[in-house]
Amino acid sequence: MGFGKVGSEVARRAKGLGMHVIAHDPYAPADRARAIGAELVSFDEAITRADFISLHMPLIPTTNKIFNDESFGKMKTGVRIVNVARGGVIDEDALVRALDSGKVAQAALDVFTVEPPAKDSKLVLHENVTVTPHLGASTVEAQEGVAIEIAEAVVGALKGELAATAVNAPMVPAEVMSELAPYVSLAEKLGRLAVQLVAGETGIKGVKVAYTTTRGPDDLDTRLLRAMVTKGIVEPVSSTFVNLVNADYTAKQRGLRITEERVSHDSATAEAPLESIQVRLSQVQSKFAGAISDGGDIVLEGRVKYGVPHLTLVGPYEVDVSLEGNLILCRQIDQPGMIGKVGNILGQRNVNINFMSVGRTFRGKQAIMAIGVDEEPNKESLDEIGAIPAIEEFVFLEL
Repeated sequence: MGFGKVGSEVARRAKGLGMHVIAHDPYAPADRARAIGAELVSFDEAITRADFISLHMPLIPTTNKIFNDESFGKMKTGVRIVNVARGGVIDEDALVRALDSGKVAQAALDVFTVEPPAKDSKLVLHENVTVTPHLGASTVEAQEGVAIEIAEAVVGALKGELAATAVNAPMVPAEVMSELAPYVSLAEKLGRLAVQLVAGETGIKGVKVAYTTTRGPDDLDTRLLRAMVTKGIVEPVSSTFVNLVNADYTAKQRGLRITEERVSHDSATAEAPLESIQVRLSQVQSKFAGAISDGGDIVLEGRVKYGVPHLTLVGPYEVDVSLEGNLILCRQIDQPGMIGKVGNILGQRNVNINFMSVGRTFRGKQAIMAIGVDEEPNKESLDEIGAIPAIEEFVFLEL
């Protein structure tokens, strides 16, 4: 009961013990519960179904004595209760009655309505109650754990890693961060590719990010992904270091108007948080015409496959190339031998190809070849590729 930092940590450990975890917290994001494997339910459903009840809720007017005679009456006979939250959330007289009747088999309490409790407290003296003197985080182990956690968070932030505990950034729980990790990389790389396709001096003004997902608005927090798209667009063309804290401010400073769209994707078996991410740059010129969609925008789309970001759409062309290393895009006439010609040029210059994909609109018409390379080809290699008669344009993109 209460699914914040402590409640979710207890849930994780309970899952490790093979328990089925349900949780009640009107403010808990569904994506955090989903990542841990907990089921969010109503207050009445939680107390009715539970065999063990662990309290981690604040003491506010709506939770004051929320565990009372009526609440205990709805619980299973023999339920066990642990309260390490606030003493006032339990009506202590009602708990004694529930213990005496056997409705509550055992209670473990670290907190009380009045602290310290009276020496003759029926609750403290009850044979089925275990008490501790509001230890909270006041143990040697807890103090050491907090110190280590702070040190690791500072080191991670200085290394440029995302900080889940930053007080001036959106809170992204560790479970959600872990689930979104490959999509974070995909979002940044799509932004990084898109900005390198922009030509001219007009600059980027409008950016639209579309997320195709089976999840509802409450099940997917996209702030982290939006920040990484901003990071990918801004960092290659400036000295600014973009992170979750300053991403929106940086975008505003540079006149970047970033809008987001959630595209519903129906799939009964989909477990991944996202099906795909699309980045669309509007009102810009492109140095690679093949990346322009029918609507005149630069469009790139990608998805995560086996934990690895893949580019799956360039303008109107479907491709499938792993976003590792660097990327060469070639727009060509669709004809035999093109893959071999480009591969031979790169092979002769000792440039290793890690992935290659060709997408076309119609047979014998135009096609796009997307080539992933481990090394950066020199100018002579790229010029030689561009000199192939059937190749209409090409671009080298750094990841």
